[in-house]
Amino acid sequence: MTYALITGASKGIGKAIAIELAKKKNNLIIVSRNEAQLATLAEEIAKGFKVVCRYIALDLSEAQAPNQLFDWCTENKLTVNILVNNAGYGLSGRMDNYTMAEYGNMMQVNMATPLALILKFLPTLKQQPKSYILNIASSAVYQAVPGLGVYAASKSFVFSFSRSLRFELRNSNVSVTVVNPGTTDTDFANRAQVTNERALKTAAKLNMTPSAVAKIAVDGMYAGKAEVIPGFINKLGAFLTVILPKKALEGGAAGIYGV
Repeated sequence: MTYALITGASKGIGKAIAIELAKKKNNLIIVSRNEAQLATLAEEIAKGFKVVCRYIALDLSEAQAPNQLFDWCTENKLTVNILVNNAGYGLSGRMDNYTMAEYGNMMQVNMATPLALILKFLPTLKQQPKSYILNIASSAVYQAVPGLGVYAASKSFVFSFSRSLRFELRNSNVSVTVVNPGTTDTDFANRAQVTNERALKTAAKLNMTPSAVAKIAVDGMYAGKAEVIPGFINKLGAFLTVILPKKALEGGAAGIYGV
């Protein structure tokens, strides 16, 4: 029996990906900090889709969390054939609004934990007939984003190492896909402490639903795509970053985030 492991699975895009994978009859391991939400979701998925859904509550901002997750899977004899690195969050506002410790926690979740999980689970993934790594980055990877700069840079790391890893594994049974969603109707703005009214209004106009993003992401993963940008507006935005001056793009982002 194999499992799809999804981090940040208790809400938002992660929850929607878990449901999308359950629809395709994958057994699941769902991970987040909130044990109560995980327990409720695991029960709903198991009953609704007739699959096995295991869960473990971990704080992925802690450096030892990837080892704890891998050891727990090993102890419970849970074989992973799909690894979804979805957990992540942002911090908005001027760069000096936050401490290095706050940035360190965010970079641990966004960068170090996905890398550590891939290194831990890759030997197991290589042993399966077919396996997948699905990394959730952001449309912010295509430009510098004043007011969300460290978050954007952390997701650029995810984007870059995903493409590199895919090439390294091109002759293996492991397919790597990176997804770059734009604004999505999740708790991101609240967690990132986005208070600028313009930013919130812009997001509200362009928001995709988590379920729409999840379906596009999972379909792209199974299709073996290298890179997925959900939604026409986000595809257009990525294209514009190629042809517009960097200074103009950065000025636009700064205006949205009020810096």
